[in-house]
Amino acid sequence: MDLDDYRKHSPYSDPGRYGGLLDDVATDFPAVAATARNVIVHYRAGGVELPDDRLDEVNRRWVDRILDTDQSRFPLPLAAQRPAVDRVAGCCRDHTLLSVAVLRQHGIPSRSRVGFVSYFAPDWHHDHVLVEYWNGDRWVWADPELDPAGDWGFDGYDIDPEAGLFDSAARVWSAYRAGTIDPERYGVSPELPIRGNWFIHDYVLIELAHRQKDELLLWDRFGAMTEDIATADLTLVDEIAALLLAADDGDETAEKTLADRYAGDARLRPRPQVRSISPVSGTVSIVDLRR
Repeated sequence: MDLDDYRKHSPYSDPGRYGGLLDDVATDFPAVAATARNVIVHYRAGGVELPDDRLDEVNRRWVDRILDTDQSRFPLPLAAQRPAVDRVAGCCRDHTLLSVAVLRQHGIPSRSRVGFVSYFAPDWHHDHVLVEYWNGDRWVWADPELDPAGDWGFDGYDIDPEAGLFDSAARVWSAYRAGTIDPERYGVSPELPIRGNWFIHDYVLIELAHRQKDELLLWDRFGAMTEDIATADLTLVDEIAALLLAADDGDETAEKTLADRYAGDARLRPRPQVRSISPVSGTVSIVDLRR
């Protein structure tokens, strides 16, 4: 994909009838991020206790569905303050998706990046999704979940790709294959068993999907994903990770090869349906992505 592709909405980022709400959001990233935090609160780590019957909102996969929920409570501009407890329950993917939607609505090339961050807990790498947008000269990594008033010790809206604060799933997979990281320190949480080599493997496929503008939920299952690394096609994911890293370095041939592979190989992309495992209830559902 080229820059112009990333200016356009995907089915996930398309606001539908709420386009006017996104038009009214300023395009400087602090304003975009503040808007996302004002609409969405993390369902587990948002600093408020949400009612149990609200937690399933984290499965809203399309921006227009997120805004349906928001506007049913607050039929107001997105900048109008919402109490944290009444915001839409979501996660990092949703903060990023709404931010990407705002940027694309204004014609700014943007996409979501899937990987792992080291700044939420010592000696642990949480799975995470960032915004990557084109500032006119370069791609910028920015985390809309981070309140700039926090004492982070770095600029969360211009994260240095070489600082080790965020590493793409492809980079983490390559480090695992080289034997330079402990995969058991990469996952959802130190308290949960959802971690390790199989998890990193599957996140390479999710990273590829997001790069191709299929901004899936992080608990969607499809194609070559596995929960047992012994059954994985390691060569396939090695190849995709290498192409993702080359594309990040500006290799246009790698970028085109990724798009071609994604379009032509059913192991690499969601079919019209995915198996989705809710992080709230554990319920498994089959979701038709064509709506």
